[in-house]
Amino acid sequence: MVGFPTPKDPFDAPMRVEADLRGVQVTQGEVPEHLAGTYYKCVIDRQWPSFIENDLELFNGDGMIIAFRFDGGRVDFKSRYVRTPRFVAEEAAGRALFGAYRNPFTDDPSVAGVSRGVANTNVFFHGGKLYVAKEDSPPVIMDPVTLETLGEYDFEGTLTSATSTAHPKFDPVTGEMVFFGYAAKGETTRDIVYYEADRDGRLIHETWFQAPYSSMVHDFAVTQNFVVFPIIPLRSELEWIEKGESHFKWDPHEPVHLGVLPRKGTAADLRWFTGSNRFASHIMGAYDDGRFIHIDTPVGAANYFPWFPDVTGAPYDPERAKGYLSRWTVDTQDATRGFTEFRLCRFAGEFPRMDDRQETLPYSWGVMALLDGPGGHSRPGGGFRWLSGIDLDSGRQQIYWPGEDSTVGEPVFVPGASDAPPGHGYVFVIVGRRAEMRSDLVILDAQRLDAEPVCTLSLPMRIRMGLHGNWVGADELAGRTD
Repeated sequence: MVGFPTPKDPFDAPMRVEADLRGVQVTQGEVPEHLAGTYYKCVIDRQWPSFIENDLELFNGDGMIIAFRFDGGRVDFKSRYVRTPRFVAEEAAGRALFGAYRNPFTDDPSVAGVSRGVANTNVFFHGGKLYVAKEDSPPVIMDPVTLETLGEYDFEGTLTSATSTAHPKFDPVTGEMVFFGYAAKGETTRDIVYYEADRDGRLIHETWFQAPYSSMVHDFAVTQNFVVFPIIPLRSELEWIEKGESHFKWDPHEPVHLGVLPRKGTAADLRWFTGSNRFASHIMGAYDDGRFIHIDTPVGAANYFPWFPDVTGAPYDPERAKGYLSRWTVDTQDATRGFTEFRLCRFAGEFPRMDDRQETLPYSWGVMALLDGPGGHSRPGGGFRWLSGIDLDSGRQQIYWPGEDSTVGEPVFVPGASDAPPGHGYVFVIVGRRAEMRSDLVILDAQRLDAEPVCTLSLPMRIRMGLHGNWVGADELAGRTD
């Protein structure tokens, strides 16, 4: 059997460990006793080594959920693999059976027709259920306490798409979950379906349409009156995967299209607004005033992902790939069907987050991980090295640096109280102490990110690379359904 490839940094090696830890050690400050709930996060840890050379583990590795449960000043830790149909099949075989990222033509014939989803991108809670999602397949639900996998979920038979985004949005006014699927009729198709689910998780709206070209639609924007689908030229074609080539390739000749649809609108209501070639992925926040739609997202001049090739054969350009938080503004009454862009942040970064209680609404506070920090130069080595809190009204930034030989993951906002003002509370971030081969959960004051941490919780092991996560309060968890 092929072994796991040797990573450049031992910190990035596979762990393949499920763990329970009662009473995580506090090594700095004190855990705020009033915090009650669970911080869930997706990490990626392949169960068996791939038989594909240079496979994309970050995108194609097995999902694992880690959970920090807060109760009365004590924090317990739990981690469990998401036992997807793919995971179960490979577990039984004792080896990898699924091939290249989003390429069923490379799979072992024994798993033809088995869901290829790895549930490794985001974990969120809605309507009493804990969802784990990867955008190329239906979501999986897990028990929020035990982390037992309950299976792929099709919304009681009403999900008509083959895929479902890992970036749903939650309307704080109506309690609705707004989400979509791209490549909704199969890999590389241009079909997109837009859904809304009520506060109990029942689908109440569905609209199908086609994008100008097939591409990765990783995230989207939702306001009180509109949904916006960014079509970015990280394109896909069936011919490429049939020939064993990369599923996605960067096309510097294609423009960006923003598909603007009224909330609960139909395909007949869809309008496309077009701008020059550029890259964007994650949305910090979006809102509208009835006419103008404002969307905040890191924007780069070229493809962010070095593992997806350029269709022209051009080499990867790390400087042009850097994304700077910017505001796209769409005038829905503009007959030219364009949009404007204004840079909001002087440091390059990604993983933007906001106070989720302001989702779809006007907001002014956000936080993101940075590739560049004070001085304007990246530190040697991969990964994000700083966090930045951002006041979008003033442009003021506060910087958190975790120290030498340390990297940060996605920051997550946790309200200080249910009635705390927007942006007032805590920022949670997993910090990799790479020289020590272990990780911390660091809790920061969201309004004083550059101050000493409120608390540091230290694990005796490292947390694998991961993507997204969310805080779920104890009162919300109390309403879970099985």
